[in-house]
Amino acid sequence: MKPTPLVHPQRLFALALLISCAAGAMYAQNEPILVPDVVDYAKLLPVLPDAPPGWTADKPEGSTEDVGGFRITNVHRDYHKGEGDKVPSAAISILDSIANPDYVTATTAAWNNNSETSEGYSKSVTIEGNPGFEAFENESKHATLWVMIANRYFLQIELQNQDPKELQEWVKRVDLKKLAAIK
Repeated sequence: MKPTPLVHPQRLFALALLISCAAGAMYAQNEPILVPDVVDYAKLLPVLPDAPPGWTADKPEGSTEDVGGFRITNVHRDYHKGEGDKVPSAAISILDSIANPDYVTATTAAWNNNSETSEGYSKSVTIEGNPGFEAFENESKHATLWVMIANRYFLQIELQNQDPKELQEWVKRVDLKKLAAIK
């Protein structure tokens, strides 16, 4: 029996975004589309945590841009423990997807696919009452956690060269209630 390929969340999310953009293009040209505005990236930067003891953090980055007729806000910060290619690293990203509810719906629906193979696993999770998705690739030691906050913010945590259990420690460093309250 051939093992089921591991689901790559980034591919699912890119596909969901493409589908939702195409669906949005099918609306009649004269039909108004009321789209809520995303927050400015500067409001999200303070949610990105400082480095934990023994780690260093790069300067947080962010942007708010117009993309295909709607606005998108994204912030990101990288973390490292030591120097070199094989040291433990982490990355935290937050995407404000309020302007594209179809993307939210399609992406979170894809999180219901659970699988475990010799290559790794992917599974649905719930973090502080928020739906999420976790994946781990054994060979590359790459772990990813996506959490939907306030039906608006995608929080992504990626770990390299760490045990996937560390995802739970990293998500605790992000103030999810503070993030949910940002409008």
